[in-house]
Amino acid sequence: MSSEKKIIDKIVADAVAEKAKILEKSKKEADAVISKAQEQSAKIMENEDVLSDAEAEKARGKEISGAEMEAKKMVLATKQQCVKMALDRVKQKLSELSEQEYVAMIGAMIETAEKGEEIILSQKDKQNEALMSKMAEKNIVVADETRPLEGGFIVKKGEIEYNYSFEAILTVEKENIEQIAAEILFA
Repeated sequence: MSSEKKIIDKIVADAVAEKAKILEKSKKEADAVISKAQEQSAKIMENEDVLSDAEAEKARGKEISGAEMEAKKMVLATKQQCVKMALDRVKQKLSELSEQEYVAMIGAMIETAEKGEEIILSQKDKQNEALMSKMAEKNIVVADETRPLEGGFIVKKGEIEYNYSFEAILTVEKENIEQIAAEILFA
């Protein structure tokens, strides 16, 4: 099993456990909101001197409907929070890769570089002997310039640049990642 798969599996397992905790808390809060609304609607029903039965039932329905809507919003917000946490964990795990895992990952990503293309790295990566050795081994041209990247690289071909930084990849793939995470977390 590749290191990326292990990282993703660990992230998914952590996210599923965290999801269960957050959803349980969210459901308890939603139940409390609904319970409070039912109590308030019961008080309205008791006060028949002020409201007619039809008006009381209408008010009760409105109160419960509002509480149910609020509960749905809370659950949706919790689900969105879980997906955001999963993305944050992916970023964290990428930043915590060992040097060997990082060099292997960047090496695999660079496989698509063509002749005539330059690779722009961060200052930190240019000082990474293992990574620079891998670049030399694959005859990859490393540009003299550097960029403030938290991981990944930029491919430069003439005036055109292709951003393969971890941040750019996660930004581009965010919607797909969110969809996959939501399917895993909330299936």
